[in-house]
Amino acid sequence: MFAIALQQKQYKTYTLSDLGFNSSINVVPERGGIITSWCINNQELLYCDSKRLENPELIVRGGIPILFPICGNLPNNIYEYNGNSYSLQQHGFARELPWEVIEKSTQDRASITLVLTSNRFTKTVYPFDFQLTFTYQIKGNSIEIFQVYTNLSNTQRMPFSTGLHPYFFAPNKHQLHFDIPSMQYVEPKTGIVHYNNGKFDLNQDEVNAIFEKLTGLATTVYDRSRGLKILLSYTSSYSTMAFWTVKNEEFYCLEPWTATPNSLNTGSRLIDLEPGSSCEMLVRLTATFL
Repeated sequence: MFAIALQQKQYKTYTLSDLGFNSSINVVPERGGIITSWCINNQELLYCDSKRLENPELIVRGGIPILFPICGNLPNNIYEYNGNSYSLQQHGFARELPWEVIEKSTQDRASITLVLTSNRFTKTVYPFDFQLTFTYQIKGNSIEIFQVYTNLSNTQRMPFSTGLHPYFFAPNKHQLHFDIPSMQYVEPKTGIVHYNNGKFDLNQDEVNAIFEKLTGLATTVYDRSRGLKILLSYTSSYSTMAFWTVKNEEFYCLEPWTATPNSLNTGSRLIDLEPGSSCEMLVRLTATFL
């Protein structure tokens, strides 16, 4: 049995549940269309800083933010297009804007569909007409995030990259092991390349790693302290995986991206939608308690 409940907290919060499996997710459309919670048998799998969520002046740290139309940073937050300069902050604007709920369903699974459409503000920083449609679905121990990106222009191509930024709850990060399908990763600040052995030096104040040219369509995390395995799978548009964490914080982030930072300037692995066309992507998260 599936259910969708709506609570009016500071923001409208939709809870999608698989009652038979005792699993649920919370979705807050007004705060960037974000998933803020994922529970199985009353065990929370995501990290979310509630104080930042409740403060509209702050970017949310936690849940599963949506990254669009860039992933990562641009040099000086600037990109060039058709001889003009535009400014975009880290990870773009989709995670900061309110999304609109257009559909809900409890048939065969609990699902909710949200849209974000270009507007006067977005066109000042990203001069393209677009519509993003995200459908969140929960069934059993899995979440599916089905995405449609549409270029609404009849004449202009639309370049972009996109990604997700899941924050996973981990009270003991030293008990984590990562199976990421890439031979090596790079530290974006230093350019140093490291061999991938499934571990990171978590004694650093911050760990930031980018895995380029993924060789498989799934990443697995084993959390021995919780007896938990999380499988993150994705369609082939996702060519890059970013890892990020901060010392003494109970989270780590594994972020499927379609391109590396600065792709709007370099063109590297940039998606370039033809006028009037759409593309589809899927990310699935599955949790198993071992």
